[in-house]
Amino acid sequence: MRLRRKPRPARKNGRRIRKLRLLALVTVLGLLSMASFTFGLITAIASQVPELDPARQQKFEHDGYIYDGAKHPQVLAVLRGSESRVLLTSDQIAPIMKQAIVAIEDKRFYEHRGVDLHAIGRAFWADVRNKAVVEGGSTITQQFIKNAYVKDRRSVARKLKEAALAWQLEQRKSKDWILTAYLNTIYFGNGAYGVGQAAITYFGKPASELTLPEAALLAGIPRDPARYDPVTNPRAAKQRRRLVLEQMLAQGAIAPDQYHDARSAALPSPEQIHLPGTQPSQGQYFVNYVKQQLVDEYGSAQVFGGGMRVYTTLDLGLQKLARRAIAKVLSNPDGPQAALVAIDPRNGDVLAMVGGSNYRESQFNLAVQGERQPGSAFKPFVLAAALDEGISPATRFVSHPVVIPLGDRLWQVNNYEGEYLGSIDLQSATIHSDNSVYAQLTQVVGPQNVARIARNAGIRSKLNSYFAIGLGAEAANPLEMARAFSTFANGGNRLDGSILGNEPRVVTRIGNGKNKRANNPVAHRVLSPTKTAVLNSILQKVVTEGTGHRAALADRPVAGKTGTTENYGDAWFVGYTPQLAAAVWVGYPRELRSMETEYHGEPVAGGTYPADIWKTFTEPALDYLKDEPEPFPSTSMPYASPREVVFRDGRIQIDNGNCYGSREVLFFTDQEPSKTANCKPNEVDVPDLVGQPIEAARTRLAGQPLTPSIVYKPAQPGQRLDLVLNQIPKRGRLSAYDKVVLVLPRPTHGTVPKIIGLPVSVAEEKLERRGLRFEVDKAASGESGRVVFQLPRAGVAAEPGMVVKIAVAT
Repeated sequence: MRLRRKPRPARKNGRRIRKLRLLALVTVLGLLSMASFTFGLITAIASQVPELDPARQQKFEHDGYIYDGAKHPQVLAVLRGSESRVLLTSDQIAPIMKQAIVAIEDKRFYEHRGVDLHAIGRAFWADVRNKAVVEGGSTITQQFIKNAYVKDRRSVARKLKEAALAWQLEQRKSKDWILTAYLNTIYFGNGAYGVGQAAITYFGKPASELTLPEAALLAGIPRDPARYDPVTNPRAAKQRRRLVLEQMLAQGAIAPDQYHDARSAALPSPEQIHLPGTQPSQGQYFVNYVKQQLVDEYGSAQVFGGGMRVYTTLDLGLQKLARRAIAKVLSNPDGPQAALVAIDPRNGDVLAMVGGSNYRESQFNLAVQGERQPGSAFKPFVLAAALDEGISPATRFVSHPVVIPLGDRLWQVNNYEGEYLGSIDLQSATIHSDNSVYAQLTQVVGPQNVARIARNAGIRSKLNSYFAIGLGAEAANPLEMARAFSTFANGGNRLDGSILGNEPRVVTRIGNGKNKRANNPVAHRVLSPTKTAVLNSILQKVVTEGTGHRAALADRPVAGKTGTTENYGDAWFVGYTPQLAAAVWVGYPRELRSMETEYHGEPVAGGTYPADIWKTFTEPALDYLKDEPEPFPSTSMPYASPREVVFRDGRIQIDNGNCYGSREVLFFTDQEPSKTANCKPNEVDVPDLVGQPIEAARTRLAGQPLTPSIVYKPAQPGQRLDLVLNQIPKRGRLSAYDKVVLVLPRPTHGTVPKIIGLPVSVAEEKLERRGLRFEVDKAASGESGRVVFQLPRAGVAAEPGMVVKIAVAT
């Protein structure tokens, strides 16, 4: 039987054709829709390009206002759109300024078309390598758009929109127009918005006259205006300027001699910097601090000309009392000056701020920008850290000259005037401000814990975890000292703002048209109420029995702490009642000058002028506020029991019987350390020896004592043979006489011989015997025909064919 293939039904072929036609139609419609959408998007974005013109934007700016904190507010300042910006044309900006900003912000500015994919890839790879955002990929064009186009919050959609606008802008405007517009809109700190105003603010000259070091300084600021502020952070500003100059040198914009001259140029002094705009007649320093907070949060474009209504915490009555108190106590215009900040601890309001004696002469705000060592005024943070760890103030230490080992060095601590009190508890040590005891207490609780408590309480300045932090060696300013002490006055709660976050609360609410936002107090627990009450009771005795007795008030309790730095360069008193906290600093603002005779022939200490000013201000201030006397919350001292402890690996641990330097400490019940230390018998620290000469390393190990064991690895050509390359273990602790392995280089092809002083023919022969080549140059001095210089130096590892450069005297 013959089989036939069954034909496919015609119906199925028809269905396939209809599906293909439908798919084609949908594809065409999709492409048309996408094209239409893309065209519409480009058209819409292109229509927004004219809005980016700084001159056009300035026409639509509205004045804003800053008010005081009164029931019927007074205007303290006008936030004018033109206050901090002067729009310049391209020829009004020095070419070196343009070169500097391009070098540091966008070196491929003249090559890309608005978006630099190369820079984005480089930034992405740098972020991946460092596991953090360390480099930006935005071009100057994108940054200009971000500054000028502020309608949207940060989002992926906004970034895409910025990129599209950047591309469109590059099609319509020249590179010079974009660069000029960018320089007219970026923020340079200290209220200067745009390069025109920045040149006037920092250097008192038009932008067309900027020099290389001036342009490099300004170019480095916009990345982080607060961090690179030459007034508050001169070291960071100088390092940033150096980076700008290095980039300009690498890109061929400047010559080496220009680089070296600009690198050593001086920064503008605080007295030279004049903040822009209409300055208020009252609370000038306070107002400028408010402006800085607003700019950090909202950006300059919105603050200046955005029509904001800013209601602040400033009390003009208290401001007058603060100025009057300083003028009454410090009557010599050539003598020390003072800064004062007063805060209501119940809501965090900054009520008064005196940042200097004459705002017209200097806009440098001593209350905010004047970071000086607080001395013993920092000891309450050590005490708070101890209480937070459960340490009872009944713990006793011996007041005597102490030497505290800090790894590779020793820290020697002495009391002022050489007076020591023998065995005393922490309460007495605080009352009498005993340095010896507080150095030992810092060793017990750890400098990291002291820094943590201080930060949590309100200190925002950078705090290094050095042991000297316990004696006030880390700098702080009066505003943050007042805020941190107000945390203690408020039962251990730090108060932030609901809008501006962890910043001193100087703004109560912000309005913009119909929208109003309240910057309400937000509490953050720093220390428990019971432990804060213990701390407050001790600091009250500083005023009634100790160094702060001149600050005592007749009708109410006061808690506080004096502070005096070495050689009487700075003097502090920070004190508080339950209703008012205030910090007073006294010193010479332009330099760290000793005040050994300024207090009626006696030294200026924290218990002299600062305590006098504090009392002279606080007495009438509390009457003015109509706050009745109020006691601090009382508490009984919790029961405590002794434990032998040691500070180890960043925490307090119980001694296992082998720990060196342990001491007996009283801990509150159920608050003893939970971990037992793993100290070794006869334990010693392993010193860091990498990079040291081998003989110095042997001597250092013998002094521990530890036993060196030498191993070798092949040396690299030109490598010194007497330096330690590595060690095992690198750090940690061992028992005495345990082994430490030191890794040294060993040459595989001999060493470079010493040829200095040899006749040139002998030197050449010596090098050739070792398979080394040489290059000869002439030297102007030395014995004729002899080698006076060689590179590499003698004794380093050699390799066949290595070139040794020699100089021969002629």
